[in-house]
Amino acid sequence: MLHEFISSYREAIITRAREKLTDRPWPLVSTSELEFGIPLFLTQLTETLQRPTTSTAPSQDVIGASAAKHGSELRALGFNVSQVVHDYGDICQAITEVAVEQNIPISTEEFHVLNLCLDTAIAEAVTEHSRITAHSRSSEETERSGQLAHEIRDILHTALLAFHALRNGTVAIGGSTGTMLGRSLTSLRDLVDTSLTDIRMTANLQKSQRVPLATLLSEVALVGHLHAEYRALRLTVDPIDSALVVDADPQLLASAVMNLLNNAFKFTPAGGSVTLRSVRVEQQVRIEVEDECGGFAPTSEDPFKPFGDRRNSDRTGLGLGLSIARRAVRKQGGDIHVRNLPGKGCVFVIEVPLVTDATETLMPDEATAG
Repeated sequence: MLHEFISSYREAIITRAREKLTDRPWPLVSTSELEFGIPLFLTQLTETLQRPTTSTAPSQDVIGASAAKHGSELRALGFNVSQVVHDYGDICQAITEVAVEQNIPISTEEFHVLNLCLDTAIAEAVTEHSRITAHSRSSEETERSGQLAHEIRDILHTALLAFHALRNGTVAIGGSTGTMLGRSLTSLRDLVDTSLTDIRMTANLQKSQRVPLATLLSEVALVGHLHAEYRALRLTVDPIDSALVVDADPQLLASAVMNLLNNAFKFTPAGGSVTLRSVRVEQQVRIEVEDECGGFAPTSEDPFKPFGDRRNSDRTGLGLGLSIARRAVRKQGGDIHVRNLPGKGCVFVIEVPLVTDATETLMPDEATAG
């Protein structure tokens, strides 16, 4: 009988189910490490198979409860819904394969119970996984919205203080108060631009076109020079090859470059220099932003991590700029990485595919607009 077979070949079934994970592109997690995983399911399945056919099989509720907890476990480990379903599908395949190898007959009724138990387990595991995912996403969005509101409020408060001082005529527009007002307004613009970029990507509104890189970077540099001026920095833009053309959403790409520049301005001490350059490497274009931040400490975390740690005393910003910039570039078939220059600074690099046949290049419309 099936319940005797499962009891006798329990370890072989668990091993076979685990082996199936090796062919899948997700983390290998020993099922023995999961309290509510395959071992517990096999125990509950065995108990269900031993019940009389006339029984109402209350163990279905037990299976559903433990499967819900298993779905929660897998969610905590980073598994998605598809992986949760495959996790239980592997159990069914493992039972069937080992039974065939051992020449153990499985009756239609037993298969029916097996499928019923699997159906209950999958349904409850997926439901719990989805519930936690939705709750987590809602919490993250609430946190992000709250931080965005606080950031906007703080910037506006600073701008209003500077405006009132200038309006009263107690300070000159060309002094530090005017600089503070300008910096606040540009920070507000950047915050809105980053938020709009995030919204466009979430809504999948990006639209690619052939973009002359020199035109796009020149427009970004115009805004960048203002930022550098307000922070007492120098922005150097190396000559850009007019023949370089990329296939990208100009608004998303411009926003990504501006985020890298803002990051460089933020962490480069006053009097320092930031450099914007572009380099062709085979069939790619590299847009590089080099700063003088002093380099990353050996213990620094991933700079692209959302709500990441701040590297100096400047705690402004949501910590989302680099994360959103990477998402924007990856949406366009490219990527961003960083080179550390210990004791000097960092070089953030955007890599995007180069258009080799640029005979029908389109000009970007307001490439740096939000």
